[in-house]
Amino acid sequence: MTDKQLTKLVDELIKFPRECEWVEFKHNFHSPEEIGERLSALSNGACIHNRSTGYLVFGVEDHTHKILGTSFSAKAHKKGSEDFEHWLATRLNPRIDFRIYEFDYETNKRLVIFVIPAARNRPVDFLHHAYIRVSSITRKLSEFSEKEAIIWRKDHKPFEKEFALEGLSAADVVKLLSTETYFDLLNIPYPSNQQGVIEKFLAEGLITKEVQGYAITKLGAILFSKDLTYFESVIRKSVRVIVYKGKNKVETEREQMGVKGYALGFEGLVDWINSQLPSNEEIGKVLRTETKMYPELAIRELVANALIHQDFSERGFPMIEIYSDRIEISNPGAPLIKPERFIDNYVSRNEKLADLMRRMGFCEEKGSGLDKVISLIELFQLPPLNVMELQNRTSVTLYSYKKLGELDKKEKIRACYQHACLKYVSNEKMTNQSLRERFKIEVHNYSVASRIIRDAIEDGLVKEDDPENKSRKYASYIPFWA
Repeated sequence: MTDKQLTKLVDELIKFPRECEWVEFKHNFHSPEEIGERLSALSNGACIHNRSTGYLVFGVEDHTHKILGTSFSAKAHKKGSEDFEHWLATRLNPRIDFRIYEFDYETNKRLVIFVIPAARNRPVDFLHHAYIRVSSITRKLSEFSEKEAIIWRKDHKPFEKEFALEGLSAADVVKLLSTETYFDLLNIPYPSNQQGVIEKFLAEGLITKEVQGYAITKLGAILFSKDLTYFESVIRKSVRVIVYKGKNKVETEREQMGVKGYALGFEGLVDWINSQLPSNEEIGKVLRTETKMYPELAIRELVANALIHQDFSERGFPMIEIYSDRIEISNPGAPLIKPERFIDNYVSRNEKLADLMRRMGFCEEKGSGLDKVISLIELFQLPPLNVMELQNRTSVTLYSYKKLGELDKKEKIRACYQHACLKYVSNEKMTNQSLRERFKIEVHNYSVASRIIRDAIEDGLVKEDDPENKSRKYASYIPFWA
């Protein structure tokens, strides 16, 4: 934070009528242990009172809130031969990322501020004891079991609500985020003043109003950042696209890493991916035309799904890898549902992100995306989609065209299962005829389709709709879960 932002923060804090469980004022330093206890207490108190941070301010009289200045310098102080900040950090458990700021509030009035993140999922201890402030007194948390229970019961704050950048002015928010993109994509008139923009972003949870100014949430940053490099906590979630020369990773032709928020950069990302994909030439009666090897709408939907369903708590980033015979789209985090149920089930880790991405038109409504992908795959006569659960990643692979005879047994079974799923979610049933149409099998080769269906049944992926029906000619089939 800048000196100006710190001054504004202090001005807001001293307006409070008294100290509270997440704000404490001190004139001067007393002991290292006292500060450690205060950090524990203020972090725990902030958690209980649903605050993102607690504050310990040196240089302010606690009863009058008069700015006096302090002779204490946390940055220069030592505990024995050890830097004081490091000494504190290593004696707090868990090791919270508190920040220390020193600045001149006025001439000859130097202040020191500890900005302390709220406890998450468990109390913060100092030297094996957790503390809490009760009125203006610091006590051991163990003496107040009901307060301790509140901290343990607190739900983990979702990624979307965590802060990417704090202590901002309204002008800072508009400078860092592409507010115009939000209103354009939702077809909403742009407000006539900055306050109208801020109010809308507050209502969406893209920013919040805190004591020290506005904070951009990670949801706001990941979607609307003009430049993700300004947001250290989300830059590692930038999308990467790698184009390889052949069917393996031996030789990379080109690589691109996105630096814009997802909403701002999505169309450009999808266009760039499609520009790197091979094409098939079709010769019509008059003109030679080019058709992309993969359906563009399928690419769009799969990329959007990778962004929406990633686990932001896992290391890694969404990645699109383009090979000569396939495109692999992967994201951090194991899937929340089994891969074979992707077409009929929907579970999202990031509901707000998913909601906004849909409202802005980047993907389909809940549960109606992958069925369209499968439908397009069948229309383009492509091999079946392959969804794999890797180590802490989810990968979806789209393959280039193959003739039926070039598909292996597992691919034929997977295609049969996906066709049965597509039919079922469309309120229809798979038949020998419908599968022949999917594979472009001639009528007189109906036994080829029958063999594929039989293999899928033996694999437990499809079943007969009516086991009592003895007529193979009129038999229909449904997914195993139907």
